[in-house]
Amino acid sequence: MNMKVIAGLVAAGATLVATQVAAEIVLYAQDNFGGRNFTAQRSYGDLSRHGFNDRAASAIVYRERWEVCEHAAYGGRCTVLRPGRYPNLASMGIGNSISSVRAVTRQSRVDDNRYAPPAYPVYDARRRKNEKLFQADVVAVRAVYGRPEQRCWVERERVADSGQVGGAILGGILGGVLGHQVGSGRGNDLATGIGAIAGAAIGSNVARDQGGGAYTQDVRRCERAPSGGRPEYFDVVYRFRGKEHRMQTAAPPGPTIRVNQRGEPRM
Repeated sequence: MNMKVIAGLVAAGATLVATQVAAEIVLYAQDNFGGRNFTAQRSYGDLSRHGFNDRAASAIVYRERWEVCEHAAYGGRCTVLRPGRYPNLASMGIGNSISSVRAVTRQSRVDDNRYAPPAYPVYDARRRKNEKLFQADVVAVRAVYGRPEQRCWVERERVADSGQVGGAILGGILGGVLGHQVGSGRGNDLATGIGAIAGAAIGSNVARDQGGGAYTQDVRRCERAPSGGRPEYFDVVYRFRGKEHRMQTAAPPGPTIRVNQRGEPRM
């Protein structure tokens, strides 16, 4: 094989490979960046050779973009991670299923449907070589949870005033409550809807049994409910040399944090 052919093959295969210095990803064996970790600054076609196959539960991308795949040699389902913190890969359907990783060059075009959901901002707080550190006082810590969720249900509303409470209305409400209690997570809304519809149907029968001939209609009701579970991150305010600074952390800090001479946080 001549050198021109070899050069062409190398160029064709380099579209998703970035330089070692420009890109970095850290995989963690537990949610929220806990447990054993594996740092990659180059492509790894088979993580089983490094004892980290199907083990990544969270990740931090410090520089550039990274493609993570469920099979070795970048096979199977692949997802592209932008720079940022990913505290729970399972929520994106790729938890404990990554077998190969490779950096994506700045020149490479990636379709929107290949990207993971937006990540939390990341700051490289690792200590630099020979960097002098200081202690800064933490003055405020705020736990930040996910976005509020919407809970919806169906009520059958009596239009004509017959002087009686429509059984369908009560049935719809009870059905919605039952569905909410049965469901959990993303399936909550589906279970709520099913319960409400079933409840409305039962109530409708009650209304017919009561008679009166009043006209009824289905009405969709929604309300905002706070998301449960643990905080997504902690918004921290600290003071150093008379000035206040902010940062985000995966866990609540102690009374002080380490910073460099410019007040930038360091681990």
